[in-house]
Amino acid sequence: MSTSTQPGDVVDQGAQPAAAPRHTRLQDLPQRYGLIGAWILVVAVFSALRPHTFATTNNVQTILSTQAIPLILALSLVPSLAAREYDLSIGGVTGLSIVLCGYLNITSGWPIGVAVIAAVLAGVAIGVINVFFIIGLGIDSIVVTLAMGTLLAGAALGISSLPLSGLAQAVVTVSRSELFGIQLVFYYGLGLTVLLWYLMSHTPLGRYLYFVGEGRTVARLSGLRVDTIRAVALIAGSTLAAIAGVLQAGLLGGADPTVGPTTLLPAFAAAFLGATAVVPGRVNAWGTFIAVYFLASGIVGLQLLGLSGWIEQVFYGAALILAVAVSRVLTPSGRDGLRAGLAWLRGGPTSSRGGGD
Repeated sequence: MSTSTQPGDVVDQGAQPAAAPRHTRLQDLPQRYGLIGAWILVVAVFSALRPHTFATTNNVQTILSTQAIPLILALSLVPSLAAREYDLSIGGVTGLSIVLCGYLNITSGWPIGVAVIAAVLAGVAIGVINVFFIIGLGIDSIVVTLAMGTLLAGAALGISSLPLSGLAQAVVTVSRSELFGIQLVFYYGLGLTVLLWYLMSHTPLGRYLYFVGEGRTVARLSGLRVDTIRAVALIAGSTLAAIAGVLQAGLLGGADPTVGPTTLLPAFAAAFLGATAVVPGRVNAWGTFIAVYFLASGIVGLQLLGLSGWIEQVFYGAALILAVAVSRVLTPSGRDGLRAGLAWLRGGPTSSRGGGD
């Protein structure tokens, strides 16, 4: 009996591999869940050092609530990073969304529903513009989105150079209301985590995103609409960043044009660190969730020890460097590069690196 294949079927072609031996699965556990172990260790250490401030219900509720927006922003990077696109404009999108929502409602008197829709549509439009330059004109995503993020940060300051207050209560309520002592924004972030996990792990779109990220040429030859998939990832990321901006405006009860740019580094640090957990070597939703709260727990613990002001930037910067390095080493090509680099450091450069500097 003959069978026909459809475009993109290469992802699922061939006989299913035999189940991995039990001892192999057990060996994978430290790699898959090591970040959870590190998180537990961090919590245990700071709970012992600061039992009356860190190990409290109030502190747990505060961490879960305050890190919801960073979580949503980090998750907004998952589709684009899976497709190997780097969207450095999400901080600018978030900042513009915050300012638009506040300015249109507070200063211009627009109904809050219309202001929110305008802010989210602005995120969609920015994603479309990014797609035009990245996919339509073939410009590298880092260049386009870095320039776009800078442009948007300036535009936000141009719209309102000073913080605004007095946002309509509806958005404030949607963001700040609590359930079990935790603000609703946390549950939005948790719901988005579950949704992205399902989309990336259990739908063709998620498999195609990873496939495109592994190799665009092979993906095209298999019949995938590579450019469409890349476009969907970029627009989805910008839209989620705009939604995060609206929720942040609700938490602020107004608008602050300086907030957006500060969100970029934590989002990337969490997304790359998340790629070292659950599905090592791939950005994934649950890994990102764990990474956000691991980083937050470490920073809060250090702040309670008296290291405030500068520690956040140092912690996020170091986490980003280490996360990128570890996620790279988890890939076969990364492991080959590590072995070659270690050989070079020992004084024996490999033939692939040549005989000298």
